[in-house]
Amino acid sequence: MELSYKARRRWSLVILVIGLPIYIVAAVTVVNWFERPGILLELLIYVALGIVWALPFKFVFKGVGQPDPDAPRDD
Repeated sequence: MELSYKARRRWSLVILVIGLPIYIVAAVTVVNWFERPGILLELLIYVALGIVWALPFKFVFKGVGQPDPDAPRDD
């Protein structure tokens, strides 16, 4: 199922404004459950978690920064 350009823009905004802060709080909470690792290991964990959150939403963010392909052109 392919989303329209406008739907992808709306979903990307929802993901960034609502989903990302929830994910950040969850990631910090999970890391805090364990005894604090060394600073480099902790940095590596946060970098990995920072990359992993976007992978399931790649199809939503793809092409959102481009002009609307369905918009009428002013040629």
